[in-house]
Amino acid sequence: MDVSFLGGPQPQLGVGVVAPFDFALDRELWRWVPDDVSLHLTRTPFVPVEVSLDLARMVSEHETLRAAVEALSAVSPQVIAYACTSGSFVGGLAGERAMTAAMVQAGAVPSLTTSGALIEALRELDAWHVAVVTPYTRSVTDSLEEFLGEAGITVTGRAYLGLTRHIWQVPYRDVVAMARTAVGEGADALFISCTNLPTYDAIPQLEAELRMPVVSANQVTLWAALRAIGVRAVGSYQALLDPVARAGPAGMTPTPPAPSAPPAPEVPGTRPDTPTETAPEVPPGPDPAATPDAARTAPTGEPPGAGPAEGRTRKARARRGGTRH
Repeated sequence: MDVSFLGGPQPQLGVGVVAPFDFALDRELWRWVPDDVSLHLTRTPFVPVEVSLDLARMVSEHETLRAAVEALSAVSPQVIAYACTSGSFVGGLAGERAMTAAMVQAGAVPSLTTSGALIEALRELDAWHVAVVTPYTRSVTDSLEEFLGEAGITVTGRAYLGLTRHIWQVPYRDVVAMARTAVGEGADALFISCTNLPTYDAIPQLEAELRMPVVSANQVTLWAALRAIGVRAVGSYQALLDPVARAGPAGMTPTPPAPSAPPAPEVPGTRPDTPTETAPEVPPGPDPAATPDAARTAPTGEPPGAGPAEGRTRKARARRGGTRH
């Protein structure tokens, strides 16, 4: 059969991706990419170190980045992204900028990192008070909070799993459970950290439940990389990507009770609308060798008397045109 009339493959834009050696979610990255864009992935060299601040520093050394970018240059990508959250926040804002500059110098194309893309995404959403979920240990999670603080972003609450390996095996149910623990009053958005943590299908569910934008490491990386070359990322009902979603669950206020419904009787000594003071325990991660030590920083509260529904209603009104305080 003569197929010469087909003319060959359609032209593709290329996005180069530098990932850590243990990255296992190639298929998830592709889910944010439109059909006329191809991803070209390369990985950093293997080092026998578990997930930690030391590993984050090793996989983000400038020499390692330059070698990876030079390898990607063979396929002429239009933009290059370093897809590692901890590796790009471990050196603070100055370290992230230095990494980006080293990549640009090596590849002569626009370059970015996951943590730089995170700051860009949160500013796009006007989110300055953020709840954080990570699979990391406490020390790595602390480093993320410090990085966000440098950028003027306040962490209102957090939860982490304490894992040092096999992060890609964490199920969605654990991600959702951590999110419910971390989000409290005062948060404008939720960030799910680590490019090796599955998040794609959890984002719409969490946005509908929490009534706020939810962003993840892989999502912001692809969003920023595609944006740099004038292409929109694709994603099912995700506020960062979809204007309809941004005006939907993320901007909705809780449904008020029907006018005819009688008020629930109040038991003496209790208040039904008072949030519980003890957060639910975070389910342990899938790796029995790790020690889950999920922790939570107490979220910044609303003024006295404001329950979580009232606090989120206030934020929704602010998004619709009210005054941000």
